[in-house]
Amino acid sequence: MRLAFSISGHRDSAGAVRAAVAAERAGFDDVWLTEDYFERGAFALAGAVAARTVSVRVGLGVVNPWTRHPALTAMEFATLDELSGGRAVLGLGASNAHWMSDRMGIPFDRPLARTLESVDLIRQLLTGAPVRFEGEFFQVDTKLSFTPVRPDPPIVLGVKGPRAITRGGAMADGLLLSILAGPGYVRWVRDRVGAAKELSAYVGIAVDDDPAKARDRLRPMVAQFLGVHGDHLITRTAGVSATVAEEFRAGWLSGAPRVDLVTDELLDEVAVAGDAAGAARGLARLAEAGLDVAVVRDDPAVEPEETMAAALSAVQGYARSALRLIWHCQTSR
Repeated sequence: MRLAFSISGHRDSAGAVRAAVAAERAGFDDVWLTEDYFERGAFALAGAVAARTVSVRVGLGVVNPWTRHPALTAMEFATLDELSGGRAVLGLGASNAHWMSDRMGIPFDRPLARTLESVDLIRQLLTGAPVRFEGEFFQVDTKLSFTPVRPDPPIVLGVKGPRAITRGGAMADGLLLSILAGPGYVRWVRDRVGAAKELSAYVGIAVDDDPAKARDRLRPMVAQFLGVHGDHLITRTAGVSATVAEEFRAGWLSGAPRVDLVTDELLDEVAVAGDAAGAARGLARLAEAGLDVAVVRDDPAVEPEETMAAALSAVQGYARSALRLIWHCQTSR
């Protein structure tokens, strides 16, 4: 399993770049920049990160087809890929009605179809060839005025539901799964997209010599995002009933997330927490379910190096367990 670090949009720009540099030095494989409205802009931060790093992949996770026309996204991404020397990854997603319709007045109609059409259009534009595109949502007759460094950079989709997973998984190079994607959900996705697609997921991680303290650190975040998801496949595969999911939802909407409903068993299904050995077991469950990349969620209330150290200790524990298993299998033959 590879390890990535997702930098919170709540960090100031200079702090975000410092975190990316620290992640590269610590041995992380990828750095992801989120674009949650109305935080820092992902493209600007990704450009700064690309200029200050050497080897990490720089991912955008994710941008949408509403606030940027796909032709503009292709232009900006090709520039980022050029700046990074071919290290960029484009993450696309539909966003949500709350941000688009409620806060910006953009009609949120047929989000999946619009997102998939934007993938098709962006892929064509990134070849650098002239594009005449007559789609259901976009009509384009143009080309980029420069040659992209790669004609086929990786495009991943941030999707959640069954139709989006199935259709998006067939079209994209990989999928970027939501926070709280537990082993059951990861396994469900893997079964539908096959072995060849790269699966990444945002993962909340906390490690402490006292497992209870580690879980308590993540409990508010878990309650918040269980409320965001509500009654969804992500929560159902974690064992959350529709009734309890509705309670999480109501708590989130009222501004009082139901932290009291996050049991230890539930938290262990949707996050990685505990002492180093317990966190290693949590990562192992995700890897065994089919996850390729654990994208560690950056908690803006915690120094990024602390979160990175926790994730690395869990990964090292997972690696040691894997080596012990291999040794046991070899010596028992």
